Amino acid sequence: MLELAEVHVRYGHVEAVRGVDLQVRPGTVSLMLGPNGAGKSTMLNAVAGLVPLASGSITFEGERLSGLPPHRVVRRGVVLVPEGRRVFAPLTIEENLRLGGHTAPRAKVRETLAKVYEMFPILADRRSSSAGLLSGGEQQMLAFGRALMSEPKIVLLDEPSMGLAPAVVDTIIEKVSLMAESGIGILMVEQNTEAGLDIASEVKVMNRGGVVFAGPAGQVRTDASVLHAFLGDAALTES
Repeated sequence: MLELAEVHVRYGHVEAVRGVDLQVRPGTVSLMLGPNGAGKSTMLNAVAGLVPLASGSITFEGERLSGLPPHRVVRRGVVLVPEGRRVFAPLTIEENLRLGGHTAPRAKVRETLAKVYEMFPILADRRSSSAGLLSGGEQQMLAFGRALMSEPKIVLLDEPSMGLAPAVVDTIIEKVSLMAESGIGILMVEQNTEAGLDIASEVKVMNRGGVVFAGPAGQVRTDASVLHAFLGDAALTES
């Protein structure tokens, strides 16, 4: 289990994340909602080792992650799929995937590559094509596959549906669900609330760096604190 306890992250004098507690269990999707600037991406980057904590702790399976460099976080089984996909456009699909497996034992790379191609057949069909020629949805699948090459136990997803057509979003969300069904714990930041709620088991809502709601996905649409996080004070005064 991934666990964050009283996590604070600061940029200079600005506190971007304030006292966040959360847990991500294997085989579940934990959804993070909130307006732009709430601290959601910063929180993911902190888990991935890309930004330091001001205080608090991040542990996975009882071992401390906070303070480790990103490559050691990946080796512990936690990997980030960043916002905007960030594939290596000049490289082929297979080269991108093999880069994702650089922390894994070489003997496992071929086996894991076969599993990724089974999950994403379109990547197998175009394995020799440049990643820059893929559509946005295909690049997101490549980013998923690249993350899976390290055989993670936890995957951090930052806005996986951003900029994608609605039909493609459905496919991407389906793939996220399949990852969870395989036993991977998913911590997903997503602005497409409806799509995220379709597969999430639990939800946390962040606003101004702190968590203002935590509970089952089914409560999100009716909880006043969630409405306040997205719509402000007016949401609580309307009849």
